[in-house]
Amino acid sequence: MSQSNLVYLLVISTGVLLLYKLSVRLQLSKAKHPSLRGHSKWSRRVARFIPFFSYDAERFYNSDGAPPKVVAQRRQAIKQLQGHIESCCPQTLSHSKNLENSISDVRFTSHYRIPFPYRNQLAPCFTLSSIAQETKGLKVCDLDGNWRYDLSGSYGVNVFGYDFYKECMEEGIAQTKQLGPVLGAYHPLISENVAMIKAVSGLDEVSFHMSGTEAVMQAVRLARYHTGKTHLVRFCGAYHGWWDGVQPGIGNTRVTHDVYTLADYSEHSLRVLRSRKDIACVLINPLQAFHPNADAPSDAALVASDRSTHFDKPRYVAWLKQLRQVCSEHKIVLIFDEVFTGFRLSYRGAQGYYGIQADMVTYGKTLGGGLPIGVLTGTHALMKRFQDDRPVNVSFARGTFNSHPYVMGAMNVFLKRIQGPEIQAQYAQSEALWNQRVEHFNRRLNQENLPIQISNIHSILSVIYTLPSRYNWMLQFYLKNNGIELSWTGTGRLIMSFNFTDEDFAQVIDCFINAAKQMQEDQWWWQSPALTNKRIKRQFLMDMLGTKYPIIATLLPKPLSVSTVSDATGLPPSEESNLTKAG
Repeated sequence: MSQSNLVYLLVISTGVLLLYKLSVRLQLSKAKHPSLRGHSKWSRRVARFIPFFSYDAERFYNSDGAPPKVVAQRRQAIKQLQGHIESCCPQTLSHSKNLENSISDVRFTSHYRIPFPYRNQLAPCFTLSSIAQETKGLKVCDLDGNWRYDLSGSYGVNVFGYDFYKECMEEGIAQTKQLGPVLGAYHPLISENVAMIKAVSGLDEVSFHMSGTEAVMQAVRLARYHTGKTHLVRFCGAYHGWWDGVQPGIGNTRVTHDVYTLADYSEHSLRVLRSRKDIACVLINPLQAFHPNADAPSDAALVASDRSTHFDKPRYVAWLKQLRQVCSEHKIVLIFDEVFTGFRLSYRGAQGYYGIQADMVTYGKTLGGGLPIGVLTGTHALMKRFQDDRPVNVSFARGTFNSHPYVMGAMNVFLKRIQGPEIQAQYAQSEALWNQRVEHFNRRLNQENLPIQISNIHSILSVIYTLPSRYNWMLQFYLKNNGIELSWTGTGRLIMSFNFTDEDFAQVIDCFINAAKQMQEDQWWWQSPALTNKRIKRQFLMDMLGTKYPIIATLLPKPLSVSTVSDATGLPPSEESNLTKAG
């Protein structure tokens, strides 16, 4: 072969290789959700350029273009609400304030309860952490003796009611207190626990950890160890703990190159799983079915009223079945992250709820019977941490407090109790029951002409806002003032325990409606024809650009200034107040 032919062949081969790599890259790009959430690296880059800005005392109240009359009502409402909170909760507020500069979690949650432009003008009493000293039945009590219905769910721990868990903890510790904090040696109750967890998960082996995040870390580590592949797949918006390996976007400053963030319900995602040879595992957070391709809802992100949920169980089951088949065919480990959903959606968790068997399952939250725990289950082949023919090739994982005797005791009581006929009967009817309750909730809201609706997946609820507004985040404070305790993320996730009766649920609805009516009367849901979600988000963008580039601030449009809103209504500012109305 001549030298020129060799050159041509080399050029053609290089071109073919480049085209192949380009097609693989395009295939991966198609499988990502088009939002920034689907492009983790870009979301992290963009986050660096978003400046902090704060509304002044006037803009705080009229950032939606509200006229002076509405602004005056809002000012008075804030003043009254602040006075009520400070008079009812002096000890709680004082205790929380003392913690803010000493506990990093408190400082973080205090700053991220509301959209950041409003942070500096809101009195500290609104954003300080909750301090609780007692629970009883469905309620939690603060340091000042204020009892509220608990809809925080203790981040998912509270499935069966706090009294249930206090009993599990007390009985469990009674069974193991003679051993104390012996670590390394196992309390004999561990054998019963393992047998019950294996029956629930449908898998062969169990390992114990100290948190759900640790359990997920070990699952991913073992999947990579046994497959010899490098990458994991997570789906857009899904949360799998706070460690770098599964949080490649905002919240993680370390660059990760071994994670693919793909879109739910996407044929392109399935094509990537079929074609790539570097994927070790796929992580599924079953709660993502509630808000596919979107982050968990938080009031800190309530810039407008475009929060939405789209739970479609038949569609999600069909998607999981396709995913299960593709993973089986291509030797990809399918991991169900049930740290949050385990033992809530059904006795067998999401595996039972959706009818899908995973290769590995992680548990946490409620499984410890009220005490902290992380658990990983899997097949014998995947759980093995060493190779017989390579004695130094191991996947090492231990933890000082893994299998702590007190945790094993509380877990033992928990697992035995939920096998009882009363709780099994609850499981049999719980999905239909919670759907019926939410339907009734929405009928009441419609009857009261309130601009909110409730959506749910089982006993996990979310508040959906039906009118454009910049102030939906205020509802969390009205709810607390009317006897409802939420987590720091606010109205995006209301986690209710199974011990709510219909009568209890009706009481919660009444509290909720009273709070929403007060917020409505205080004009936070004031409307005008110019107030749309599109304009709200455009105004937010203009505010950011004006902060980032002050030299052009005066040249930027103001979609929601008072004068702009007046122009949109066709009325002069002096007459515009006639349009003010509650949502």
